[in-house]
Amino acid sequence: MARSTFDGPILSGDNRFGPLRNVGSPLLAQHVDISLANTTVGTNTYSGSSGVFVNGGTIQNVSGVVYTPGTTTYAPVTIPADTATNVYRGVVMYLPTGCNLDGVNIDCQTVVAVAGGSASLSSATIYVSNNYTAAAGTPTYFSTGAISAVGRQALSTFTGTQITNQSNTSVDIIQPNGQANLSQVVITLAIVGTGLDTRTSLTGAFSFLARYFQNDPNIGNTTTYPFGNLD
Repeated sequence: MARSTFDGPILSGDNRFGPLRNVGSPLLAQHVDISLANTTVGTNTYSGSSGVFVNGGTIQNVSGVVYTPGTTTYAPVTIPADTATNVYRGVVMYLPTGCNLDGVNIDCQTVVAVAGGSASLSSATIYVSNNYTAAAGTPTYFSTGAISAVGRQALSTFTGTQITNQSNTSVDIIQPNGQANLSQVVITLAIVGTGLDTRTSLTGAFSFLARYFQNDPNIGNTTTYPFGNLD
């Protein structure tokens, strides 16, 4: 089976002319699984570590970099180290800019749990943004409520701002020399509790699937698309 990777939006259909034009944009996806108990870099369910998120675009999970959005300095965002009250784990996915973020499936395979020492768990919540999101913060795109059960997690009610944001992902990583700029989608798992720094174990497993359309900024431009490719 052949495989190919290429730049540029994909348009698909079999009738690209006239009032019955049926061309559309395929739905793309990126997917990653993490297990909080797995701290081995380069394995399928590696979940990162204190201050380290996972790159969601690799086949074997490896450490990822969250960049300060909208800058040309490629300054990494500092993910807070584990403390007694907060533990952060997460995934960063790099997307083409201007995507329509159709949604994110957040599937909990095993609920978060801590054990040992004086550790006690209060809540575990997921935020989907273009940057790391602190506990109780406001994400750019989506969030869940406190996760307490296995299964697909419901996303919270979207605000008007979040709906606008998800329809056109931001320019977060500005590339030099004419290279394509990137959006970053950062999935932050915020674990809140007490005595978390005394824990001897941290468990929980999640599957993340981000779905998106790569919008074509040239649609509607008769100079670029003069041969029946107008939307």
